[in-house]
Amino acid sequence: MTSAPEDMPGADHDADHEQLTSKLGIEITHWDADRLVGTMPVKGNRQPYGLLHGGANAVLAETLGSVAAAMHAAPERLAVGLELSCTHHRGVTEGVVTGVCTPIHRGRSTATYEIAITDEQGRRACTARLTCFLKDAPKA
Repeated sequence: MTSAPEDMPGADHDADHEQLTSKLGIEITHWDADRLVGTMPVKGNRQPYGLLHGGANAVLAETLGSVAAAMHAAPERLAVGLELSCTHHRGVTEGVVTGVCTPIHRGRSTATYEIAITDEQGRRACTARLTCFLKDAPKA
């Protein structure tokens, strides 16, 4: 397991400023083998009705789950998204949402995570599940 997302093999950190996570303001605030936490502002990520865009929730969830899967798989394997499911429970109109990613299954070829996204009052806004395929890392 790697110690931090920036240690993941194959990650292109020269293009960090071009990543969708940067554009949406996603920040990973805590990572370890059993829990990954990240935040995202609502401002700049709303849909036309003023609510946090469901696609932004999906990006936060996939980011956290993918990083967790990559940390599990590294250095011999890479994680790629296979399936993402999101249930949106409530609208969020302001502030910051927090995603907490925990493992459901961590195997050799797949890893599945639950990501709970809450508003600043701790109310669940979205529940997501991400399964990643773990493939062999390219030989150096």
